[in-house]
Parts: sequence; C-alpha cells; structure tokens
Amino acid sequence: MATWSGQRTRLTMLLHIILFTSLSRAAKVMFTTGTDVDGVTRELAANRYPALYTGDYGDCMGGNSLFSISKFDAAYYADNMTIVLHMDGTSSLRNESLMMRISSELAPDLKDVYLQTCSLCPVLPDVPFRAWVEIRVGPQQIGGIPNIAYEIPDFEGTTRVQIFAGSGQQEAGCFQAAMQNGKSLSHAYVIAPFMGLFTMVAIIASFSTAAYGISVPHMRMHHAHSLSVFIVFETFQTIFFSGALSVKWPSILVAWWSNFAWSAGFIYAPPFVQSINSFAGVQEELGHVDGSGPMIINRGEHLVDQIYGRSLMTRGSFNATDPWRYEWGGDPVALGLPLPGTWSGFPATLAAIGIPAADAFVFGLLWFLIAVALVMFVVIGVKILFEGLAKARLVKEDRLAYFRSYWVGFLGHALLRTLVIGFFMLMTLAIFQFKIRGSVGAIAVAAVVFFVVLMGVTSLVAYGVWCRTRHGTFTITKDRAVFYRSTWRVSIILETRIKEHNLEVKPILSIPVYRLRHNNHDDDYPTVHLDQLYVKRFAWLTARYRRTRWWFFAYYITYSFVRAAFIGGAGDVPLVQVYGVLALDIVNLAISAISKPFEGTRNTAMGVWVLGLCKILTTGISIAFLPQLKVNRIITTALGVIIIVIQGFTTVALIILIILSALSSRLSLLRNQEEFTPRWLDKVRIRYFEKMQTKAQDRWNPPRGLVSKDDEIKGPTTPPSPHFSVTGVRRGSKIEDDFDGSTVYNSQQSLREKGSDQSLTEQPRGRHSQAGSARSRLSTGSLPRTGRASRMSWSSRECADPALLERPDSTLAKRLSGITFTVTPNDGSSMMTRDNARVSGESTTSHVRPQASYRSFRSQSTSRASSIHEKASTPTPTRETFGLPALTRPSTLPEAAEPDE
Repeated sequence: MATWSGQRTRLTMLLHIILFTSLSRAAKVMFTTGTDVDGVTRELAANRYPALYTGDYGDCMGGNSLFSISKFDAAYYADNMTIVLHMDGTSSLRNESLMMRISSELAPDLKDVYLQTCSLCPVLPDVPFRAWVEIRVGPQQIGGIPNIAYEIPDFEGTTRVQIFAGSGQQEAGCFQAAMQNGKSLSHAYVIAPFMGLFTMVAIIASFSTAAYGISVPHMRMHHAHSLSVFIVFETFQTIFFSGALSVKWPSILVAWWSNFAWSAGFIYAPPFVQSINSFAGVQEELGHVDGSGPMIINRGEHLVDQIYGRSLMTRGSFNATDPWRYEWGGDPVALGLPLPGTWSGFPATLAAIGIPAADAFVFGLLWFLIAVALVMFVVIGVKILFEGLAKARLVKEDRLAYFRSYWVGFLGHALLRTLVIGFFMLMTLAIFQFKIRGSVGAIAVAAVVFFVVLMGVTSLVAYGVWCRTRHGTFTITKDRAVFYRSTWRVSIILETRIKEHNLEVKPILSIPVYRLRHNNHDDDYPTVHLDQLYVKRFAWLTARYRRTRWWFFAYYITYSFVRAAFIGGAGDVPLVQVYGVLALDIVNLAISAISKPFEGTRNTAMGVWVLGLCKILTTGISIAFLPQLKVNRIITTALGVIIIVIQGFTTVALIILIILSALSSRLSLLRNQEEFTPRWLDKVRIRYFEKMQTKAQDRWNPPRGLVSKDDEIKGPTTPPSPHFSVTGVRRGSKIEDDFDGSTVYNSQQSLREKGSDQSLTEQPRGRHSQAGSARSRLSTGSLPRTGRASRMSWSSRECADPALLERPDSTLAKRLSGITFTVTPNDGSSMMTRDNARVSGESTTSHVRPQASYRSFRSQSTSRASSIHEKASTPTPTRETFGLPALTRPSTLPEAAEPDE
C-alpha cells in the first residue's frame, strides 16, 4: 500500500512538472502599450486577434505576378489604431527598387496608401524576403469604419497590395485578401449534420408508411400523407442553388449557403478535390481574378515558370513559443478558386466550401452515385435485418411481410425516386459544365450523363402517362376562369363548376382557358390509386398526388428542367437569367396553387406555398445584386440578411413539418391496434383517418363562402320529429318448430347444472352488456319465460357475430364500423355529435376501407340486417308488455357498415 502511494506521488509530481513546463513555454508572450480611439491606454498582447484581419489570399494579376508569396497578412487593431502588413516570399526581379500601394475598403480615408519599401532594395532573384509594415492611423482616418463592422457576421471588405518596379514604374505584383472579423454564418460542420438528421427522420417516416401493410391502395393512401423526401431535398437544393445566379452576392449570403451544399452533393473532401482537379483540368499554380471561373490548364509549356523562374514558398506553421507569432493569418487560395473578396456568381458560392467551379459537375456526380449505392445498401439491409429477426423470432413472422416478399420492387422504386430527387441537380451542373467548358474529359462525362438522365427520366414519365391514358381519348374543351372576391382575397373558379353546382358568384372578371381532358370509355376501369398494377409500377411518380392530379409529375419534371437550364446555362446574361427564373417561379406558383396537386396537407403547404414563395422572394430580391444596378454594398448586405431570414423561416417550417410527419406516420403504423396510447390521442387518430379517407376520394366541394342557389330555394328545414321505421325483418326459429313447451324448464335446469360457457346467464338488471351475448343480438331477455330458447345448441356465442368473439370492443372499432343510433327523447331534440356517434337521418359509409387482415377494421355488426329510425306514431314494445321488469336500453348500437365506393 505504501509502495503504491509513493508511486502515485512521484507520478503526480511528474505531471505537474510537464504541465508547468508547457504552460511556461506557451505563456511566453510579448506585451506592448496601445491607446484606442477613446483615449484608453492599456497593455496589449502581441499575439492577440485583431478587430479585422485577412484570410486566404490570391494573385490578382491572374498568375502573372513576378513575386511568389508564401505569406500575406494584413490586419487592423482597433485597440491601438494600427494597420499591420506582413509579406514573405521571393521574386524574379533583378536589382530593382520597389514601391508598394495598399488599398483597403475598410474606410474611404484608407483607400490608398503608398509606401517606399526601401527595406526590400535591392531585390535579387530567388532570394527570400520579408516585409513588415506598421501604419499608425488617427480617429479621423478610421471614422469611416462603422462599429457594426466588428460584430456583423462575414464582414465584407478586401485588402489589396500592388508592387511596382522602380525602373519602369510597371506593376510587378498584385495580391488580394478578404477581410474578416472572426464571426461567420458558415458552420457546415454543425448545421449540415443537424439538417441531415431531420432528413433521415423524413426518409424513415416515408419509407415506413410505404412498406407497412398488405393492401396496396391503403399503403399508398397512408404514404401520400407523409412528408415527401423529394420536397425536403428540393427545399435545401433551392436554398443552395440560389447562389448560382450570376450576380454580385454579399459575403454573408455566400457563407449562409455553404450550410446547404451537402444536399446538392457538395461535401468537401480534400482527396476528392485533388483527384478531380487533374481530371477537370484546373490550373496547377495560377489563380484567377474576376471570379467568372477557374483557370484551365494550358497543355502546352508553362511559359511563366520558364521566363521568370517562380518558386512557391511554403507558409511556416504556427510556433507557440515565438512571442511575436500569430495564428490568424491565411494561406494561398486553393487551386482553381476565384480571387478572395470576389463574391460573384456560382464560383463564389462553390469557393465558400473549397470546391473549384471546374470540379462542380464531377464532384456532384460522384456524391450522387454514392447516394445511390447507399440507397441500395439500406433497402437490402432492411430486408436482411427483418428476415433475420423473423427467423430468430424477435419479431412477428408477418412483420413487413409485403415488403419482404416484394423487396426488389421497393428497391426499384427507391432508386428511381433517388433519380428524380437528383434530376434538377444533375441537369443544372451538367449545363453549367457546358457553359464554362473545361477539360475534354469533363465535358464528355457531362454530355453522357446529361443525355442518359434526361432521356431516361422523360421516357419513364412519358411511359407512365401513356400507361394510364392509352384507354380512351383526349378532348380539348373551352372554359372560363372566373375571378371573384371571397372573404379576404380574390379567388378563381371555373365556369363549369359554377354551372354544375348552381353556385351564386359575383365575378370580377373572367378569362378564357382551355382544358385538356382524358375520357375513359371503360366505366369499370379503376381510378389511378385503386389500380394496383399501376401503383406497383409508377407509385414513385404518382403516389403523393391527388386522384385527379396524378399527371402533375409530368409538368413538374418539365418545370425543373427549364429552371435548371436558366440557372446553369444563362449565367453569361445575368438579366435574362434572373428575370427568366423569376417569371418561371411565378408561373409555377400560380399553376401549383390552382391545381393543388398533393393529397397530403403538409406536402401542399410546404411544396406549393412555402417553397414557392421562398423561390419568388429570393429571386426578386436578387435583382438588386445585378452588376448593372451598382447598389451600395451596405444595402446589399441588408438585403442579404432579409434573404437569410426568408430562407431561415423556410427551413424552420420544413423541420416542423418533418416532426409532424413523423408523428402522423406513427399513427399510420399503429392503425391496426385497437387500444392506442396515450388515450387522449385516440380521437385525434380517428379524425386523422377520417380526413385521410375523405382526401383519398378527392371530391370537389364548393369553396367556403359560396352558396348554391338550390339551397336557397329549398329554404330552412324543420328539425325532424321522433319516429322510427322498420326496413328489414329476419324471422328467427320458434320453439315449437322443434320442441313442445313441456321440455322448457327441464332444459333450462340442465343448462344451469352444467354451467358451461354456452349457457344463458342472467345479466344484472340495471345494465345491458354489448359483448357477444344472445340478449344483445336477439333481445331474448324481453321474451316471457315460456318463450325462451332452450336447446343446448342455442348458446350465446352461437347467436353472436363470430368476429366479435376474437377481440373486445374498442373506440376505434366502433367508430370505423359505421354510425350507431340512439332513440331521441320525446321533445324532438336530436344530438348530432360525432364523438357519441349519434345520428338522426340517413346512415353514412364507413370511414376507413376495411382490409381482410386488419381485425380492427372489421365491422361489428355485419350480421345485423335491419336499420332503425325512430318514429313516434308506432309504439315500441317493452318488457312491461310481457309482464317483466324494465331493463335499461343501451345508449348506442353499431349499425351495419356500408361498402366503399
């Protein structure tokens, strides 16, 4: 024990020595005295972070500078009002005197500062040099720097240094870097996984609703109400590809869009970039100036290297023991990226994530292929997983039985759906590759992918439309779109709807329209969502659309391709690109809002309204960023913040809808359970199923506020008086058909003596059970003693409905088995409440279409052959009629469910 204590003491002392030595070395910092703009003097650490400083830098002469720079750092220290410039490198000049010009966009008074760099004279070829410039400024010079510049994320500013040769007064070098304050909206390593997590939730919810069940129409119906994964990716891709417009973006927008680059296949990986650079032909040493695209390798000789003999020095690593060293400096810009401080067009958006524009298509294509492989792996893995769990009897044998039997079809649907999700991205990047040209290999791959994907998707879409419309004929009918004023907006309705339903409308104006309609001559031909063969083949295209809008996928694929052509190919004409995309998005929102294509409410809210308005507002505000307008950069930054707010609200709305979709998908997966927990959600689940069934029928109802003239002619209806009528009677077997009355009492006594489950048992007089008993089904309790059933085979369970013997009653089974009735009081009041399932009038159809294997959807009263209306004129027989004491009549009884249409 003592030995261990001594060893522990020595170990502790050794750790303290090591820690003290490390802290001593790291704590060796030089201090200086400085006075800020308010006149406050304090000691300042030499390695502190400045208020504004540069990041990565590039050659603003397009690679023709006669200097090879390994370090270019500039900063402004607000605590002592000092500008610092540090440069390291070599030059190919021979015995030249130099002059340096420093340009900065921080303040108007700091626009140009000229320095005579005598410390560099004379410059010798390939001899390393180091330049350190420190400029003291006064309050009048820095007064133009707004205080918000020190706090706003992604501060927009640049610093440029130009070097002139003394002999010929010619520019020998030029380098530029973007200024920053250390705050940014670019947090792709945090935000991207967060968004990816919610995307995985949406994928799981969508896949589970598609794979669970055995009835194809019911599976499609539940799947249609989960949030579409296509809409999730389209939202993220729309936000990212907003930066593909050829305008001068504020830097804060470029940083914001980098958080959504993963959705378009841009996940930065240095090995990918390095390998793709050589294939795409990105210039190996030369930068680019104007940001219109990367420099491409000239496969000839590197003339600049041969003439000037440039050599690139490597920036030294940060040394914590050097008291004058700092760690905020930047590095030479990566290969093929635009010049820092230029935020123009799609290259600037890609540069924020470190990907050259020439690599964009190949980079996105590789990640798309990886996504396809992941989809295949996941679908096959789920199949193998559930097969193994079923073999091990960890799950029920019939768990996901339909998916496990037809997993190949599900795999095909998943791959085709992935192709549709990536269609817009692939088309945009391929067309963009054609615009910037690049290497022959990159253009050839882009051409092949463009042709295969475009022809493949359009062929599948055309085949899907043909399979549905091959039986019948197309007709073009003339109609009129009527604009009328509703409660709070101007609405549109077709004139044929007005005449069909005899609606009273006060039109504002009307315009002629033409409608293309398909007429099927086969009256027995099932609708698109009840045609199981069509659903199995094309559900990846039509599953989420309404019954009458199944064709909308053909329109939307066309719209996506045209939008990709504008964004990817019209960058050379910014006016045409921006205004073309804006007009296209407005037309798309109008068509989508009028047609209301989605069956699910959440898909309509997100895919039509939220995303449509986000596109229009983003593109509309982007008009102010056109180079021709030359809007002040402070105003452009403010407009950029507005765009971020719009797209941020869009993202929040998407996340909320994903959560709601996950909850509703859970309700769909538990639709076969009679007892649902928590119980307070049971009514919500029933209302959700009822609304789902109504949506699946897709019947047109007049908009709220429009009144039919037929209803006005009928006038108010009087409340119905209590009454009943017998619509059907079933004759039961009489006792005298088989036996005489002498054996009644002996038979009853023998039954009581045996005490079997099939004997007739007395019920409490104050209650009447709804279980499978003879009294609840045949009302034998109201018969006199001499008229009761006495045969041994006349048991309560034989008289009851066999379906009721399997499980007890539940609220869901009662609600979904049909509408029940109750006898209304004599005062004529009819309590028409959904919760108590009371009606006074005609019966309605069942709310959810029953399935053979769904025991909770079975009707509890299929054996009942009569429906009763109450009628005061006909007396109701009671137990008093037969001299028996009165029993309490049950409040509700299930009525026979009508079949679905």
